[in-house]
Order: sequence, then structure tokens, then C-alpha cells
Amino acid sequence: MYVGFAAYLYQPYFKHFDTLQHLLVVNVCLASLGCFVLSRRWVSAFWGSFFAGAIYGFGPFMLSLANFHPTAGLLAAIVPWLFCPAALYAKSNRWIGVLLSALPFLAILLFFQVSIPYRLFAVWKQARLHLGNLLGLIAPFYLAQRNITATLVGVYHIPIAALLMGFSMLLAARRLGIITIFALGIVLACCWSFLNVSPVMWLAIPVLCCSILVGAGMQGFASSGFADRRWVLAAAVIMGILAIVTLLLAIKCYQIFAGLGRGYAELFMASAWMYIFGAIAVAIIFFMTRAKLRIAPLRWVILSSAMAVDIFLGARFIVDRIL
Repeated sequence: MYVGFAAYLYQPYFKHFDTLQHLLVVNVCLASLGCFVLSRRWVSAFWGSFFAGAIYGFGPFMLSLANFHPTAGLLAAIVPWLFCPAALYAKSNRWIGVLLSALPFLAILLFFQVSIPYRLFAVWKQARLHLGNLLGLIAPFYLAQRNITATLVGVYHIPIAALLMGFSMLLAARRLGIITIFALGIVLACCWSFLNVSPVMWLAIPVLCCSILVGAGMQGFASSGFADRRWVLAAAVIMGILAIVTLLLAIKCYQIFAGLGRGYAELFMASAWMYIFGAIAVAIIFFMTRAKLRIAPLRWVILSSAMAVDIFLGARFIVDRIL
């Protein structure tokens, strides 16, 4: 399915691709599959892992790497595969797992050191995470339209609910190792370049963590019981708040003189509708938990349908803007 979706996204542009640009298709497929395999360490549900892979491979960050050299996307695509040994050995030997967790960090460093003699500058050294990029967390459509060269972060709209659930599960389980890896990736992405490494590439690590948390959060929603109803309700409320925020931003853009902000307003409206759709989906699950109705297959259908629509429309929009 990953390959089919990648072909659908990039097929209109194949005739304009040079040889290296075909790597874009390979990158998203390799990244998705790698995240899927890695997420199986923590996510037992197939569809949870499937959407974790889809969020990483076809998410805003991975797709926006098309602004750079195709090898930048390839580097991000192998990051989940490099974490697999650590995930595998962490159960049997904690310290070996800790050492193996450094592999992706070392690979990113090595990539930039090796590329210098060949004058392969895959990503600008000045590219790093700015405050302006954070708007992409809640309105990826707007940021992709306004600045097509921006590095997009986030997990689209509806997956934010699952991400919140996943983070709450992560904190409750006190997975300090994963929290440390996530925090280190964020810090490095915000810092200035060192050892010729572009800071933006460090973002691949926290984005990968978030993608897996989305899968874990979906599993959490699907298996939540009566005792978890408050967490589910909190996620629905936050989605509603995000819908209101994006609606207010849309209204503000509509008020720009001579209708110059109408295009941006429509993008904010699209985001608002996605958040409303997500809030409704999570609210349905809340009422199911409140009524003590498990019906896991129905929950998966609701979650998967909402996620699929968001990823499908979001990925199509971003690819069309970048290419």
C-alpha cells in the first residue's frame, strides 16, 4: 500500500524527474516501511503500525525534504532502520540497547562528513527549526502554501489526537530512554550547525518518535476502557480547541484588505474541518468508552478512516505545492 500511494503521489511528475529525483519515491516507501517495522516493538496492532509508517513516510517532514537533494530524504528514510537493532536488543541487554541507539545520530554525522569531499551539500547548513516552522504543527496546509521551501513539522491534523494519547502513555510508562532520544533530537534541530551537519536533519529523530506515538495512541484509543474516558475526552476537547483556533485564523485572513488573504483563509478552513472531523471521531470513541462498549473493530474503522482521509489529502496537497 505504501508503494501504491507513493506512485499515486509522484506519478504526475515522473516525466519531469531526473534520475536522482526518482529517489523521492524510494525514500517515502523505505521510510514508511522502516517506521512500520520499528513500531512493532511497541505497537501490537497492525493498523497502528501501518499508520505510524504512513505518518513518517508520507508526513509533512518527509515530503518537505524534497526541497533539498534527494539523498537528504534517503538519510531520513534509513533512520528508523538504524533504530531497529536498539529496539531488538533493548529487551535482552539494556546497555547494548543504549549504545545501539546512538547509531542514527552517528549515521547523520557520518553522512555529512563523507559528503563534503564530494561537494554533496544535501541540505543547507542554515536550515534548522525556527518558531515559524511550529505553525506547521497545527496548520500544515497554510505553511506549505506560504513558504514552499519551509521544512514542515507535525503529523497533519487528526493524528494529533492519537499523538496526545501516545504521549500520555509514554509518560505514564516512564520510557525515559525514548523521551531522552526525542528531547535530544529537538535540541539538536534548534541549535546552530556543527561539524557541517544541517540541524534540520536531526528532526528526523523526533518526527520518527512522534509517528510511532501516533500508532501507539491509536491502539490506546482502540483498547481504552471506562477508566480511560477522561483521557479520551481530553483529546476530543483539544481537537475542538484547535478547530476553533484555525477558524479564528481563517476569519482573520478573510478580513485582509481586498480579499488578499482569501487563499490562506480557505487553507485554515480546511484545517478547521479536519480538526472538527477528528474531534467527532474521538468523541464517538469517548461515548463508547463511557457506555462501556469495546467493539474494537468499529473503533479501528473510525480511527483509520479519519486518519486515511487526512493523510491522503495532506500528502497530495504538499507534494503538489513542492513539485
